[in-house]
Amino acid sequence: MTILSETTLPDLAHRLPSPTYQRHTLRTGIVHFGVGGFHRAHQAMFIDRLLKLGGSRDWGICGVGVLPADKQMRDVLNAQDGLYTLILKDPDGGEHARVIGSIIEYLYAPDNPAAVIDKLAFPATRIVSLSITEGGYGLNDATGEFQPLAADILHDLEPNAVPTSVFGFITAALARRRELGTTPFTVMSCDNIQGNGDAARKALVSFARLKDPGLADWIEKFVAFPNSMVDRITPATTDLDRATATRLHGYADAWPVAAESFAQWVLEDTFTAGRPALDEVGVQLVERVEPYELMKLRLLNAGHQVMSHLGYLAGYRQVHEVCADPAFAAFILGYMEKEATPTLPPVPGIDLTAYRHELLHRFSSPSFRDTLARQMVDASDRIPKFLLPVVRDQLRAGGPIERAAVAVAAWAGVLELALDRNGPADPDGPTDRRMPKLLAAIRAERDEPGAFLRLHEVFGDVGANPRFVAAYLAAREVLRRSGAQAAVELLTNHTTPTLQKAAS
Repeated sequence: MTILSETTLPDLAHRLPSPTYQRHTLRTGIVHFGVGGFHRAHQAMFIDRLLKLGGSRDWGICGVGVLPADKQMRDVLNAQDGLYTLILKDPDGGEHARVIGSIIEYLYAPDNPAAVIDKLAFPATRIVSLSITEGGYGLNDATGEFQPLAADILHDLEPNAVPTSVFGFITAALARRRELGTTPFTVMSCDNIQGNGDAARKALVSFARLKDPGLADWIEKFVAFPNSMVDRITPATTDLDRATATRLHGYADAWPVAAESFAQWVLEDTFTAGRPALDEVGVQLVERVEPYELMKLRLLNAGHQVMSHLGYLAGYRQVHEVCADPAFAAFILGYMEKEATPTLPPVPGIDLTAYRHELLHRFSSPSFRDTLARQMVDASDRIPKFLLPVVRDQLRAGGPIERAAVAVAAWAGVLELALDRNGPADPDGPTDRRMPKLLAAIRAERDEPGAFLRLHEVFGDVGANPRFVAAYLAAREVLRRSGAQAAVELLTNHTTPTLQKAAS
């Protein structure tokens, strides 16, 4: 079958919305590291909207991959001239699709590192954006300090090393721009971490300081790192999504993207060398993004962590299945209302009660079958960034922490199942870059209850708090004795002492 490409694009106009702009006239203004499903469903979609308005042609996107897994994206996007199908699914089952054309080139860094540096250093490149996951910044979860532990980072810190890491490439390009007197680009993080721009600044400046202190000072002074809040649930692409894309436009699309119809992007309006007119296509540009990002991270992202491991222990494997269970739905809403929301500052223009219920409605949609396995990936990065800040604030305020403690205990329970499993890992189970350390801590917990919480790089000071330790141990015991469903129902229908009595 013929594949989706620039050549076949004219034939699609009568089937579904497609780029109406002349893609060959675009210039690359944005270089993006980490082209995956979320970037293509979110930032690239917003840029595509802008290009359709017929404004500036200076904001085409060049994707860059640095990891071995990025080879497939290189091959697919190059074969399809950067085009792909975005399939949006409504909670009620409605479906909408369009072809996105804003990615106009893709570079796989190991093929030609010099070409990536050239692209970054070229004056027309004004924004370098990142979706490199929570763990990609090399920051210690407990201290917030930069820890150069990853092999690619350590390689790039060697004298005269050819870059292999995201920060190695960005630093090399900024060094060249400083040398040539070129205005530095903005570094714009699109990752789901609190203060993502601040995290990018911390990581890049710290990395640069180990290479060239003078360059680090220049970056601190002249490079903008806007914080942002990004939101669109985007499950991994399935064969059904590929079949749907083919059905919609009659051409093969090797890597379409399916996502929920809801999308939000709140972005600080701080840029070094200008920006696209994102406010014209639905992006909310603000002076301070923190209230919005805290809302999203502590309700949506932490909500996923609250449900995923508990749901897995209860036998569920998909997000909408968990949320269709009335006890779990009440438990998730209870976490949002009683534990997370009291830690939030006022969020201008947002009704938090309505937002919580909208989140549960989004989670409950069977339109796209988002898996618990996707939510459990790298929980050792996600739980410290999404859930533990809520616990920390509630411990300081003397507020409730029991639902969060149950969620952490459920995570430990899932890891215990992985430890006990003989043979290959459960394909629906947890995967984590810290898995050996996590399993060692779970093994130690069999002789020393609470040993899991002493994994300081994950839990920090929370793991030593007597009140949280007690709540965790009580939750672990109830989960062992009665299972996830019983623990959820106890906390939904009763008060905290009931759960602790059940554990005794």
